Amino acid sequence: MDIKKLVACDTVLGEGPLWDIPEQRLYWIDSLGNKIFRATEDGNEVKVWDVPQNIGAMALRDKGGALLSLADGFYTFDFETGEATVLEKVQHKSATVRLNDGKVDKHGRYVCGSLETTETKPDALLYSVGTDLSVRQIDDNITVSNGPCWSPDGSIFYFADSRAKMIYAYDYDLETGAVSNKRDFHAFGPEDGLPDGATVDAEGCVWSAGVYKGKIHRIAPDGARLLTIDMPTLCVASVMFGGANLDRLYVPTMRTPPVPDVDETHPDAGSLFVIDGLGIRGVPENRFGG
Repeated sequence: MDIKKLVACDTVLGEGPLWDIPEQRLYWIDSLGNKIFRATEDGNEVKVWDVPQNIGAMALRDKGGALLSLADGFYTFDFETGEATVLEKVQHKSATVRLNDGKVDKHGRYVCGSLETTETKPDALLYSVGTDLSVRQIDDNITVSNGPCWSPDGSIFYFADSRAKMIYAYDYDLETGAVSNKRDFHAFGPEDGLPDGATVDAEGCVWSAGVYKGKIHRIAPDGARLLTIDMPTLCVASVMFGGANLDRLYVPTMRTPPVPDVDETHPDAGSLFVIDGLGIRGVPENRFGG
């Protein structure tokens, strides 16, 4: 296994890695720096776009451009013009809530949660954006939404509330996008970090970034911990398999933690890292169908 810095992008809060197979490009974001990045598999040809608000996540669209989770709602984005256009603003429970992490299911829906930025109140919600561009709430009572992803067959939806230190599993109806039977899937201990961004590999295992402790965890479908990787920086925010063979694990990091009790001092904090030699492949990410 080889861990190396790939792009010295100096993100305030690097998040949301997305490997797009048609383009053979990696996208990632700076949530608090209000930027979208794109690069080749090896970290070359880096391009950067500014967005008008804090950005929680993005999904590429079948029709071109992207769907963005900005602080106050869902927006479409044109990479040619750099213009973000509001699709629907959401009614947050309080002024300290913004949209956060999101991904696309096998039928092209976008599922995204919000977060309460003081990380103290369960005021965040979980939303589903349909291919007809309708937005509906599918869960509530969340503090910090993170790590949405699905089992390879799409029947199980995984989702973390970082401050609860828990990854949950739901039964997922691919026909309707409904979630049910929410249950505890994997709890994080004191040295594991908080569950942040996540992905699923081809064997159905969940990979979750243990933010603030510099960990990446691989968790079996039955909830058992299989592997923990120690990263160079404390603030590892998310993970995504990519590259031509979907066997490289990309890891964006934070330069400035958004919490007062973490002191990130590593000189490469904020860089994009890649892990090679795992011998494991990911699954293709879907594009938003709306």
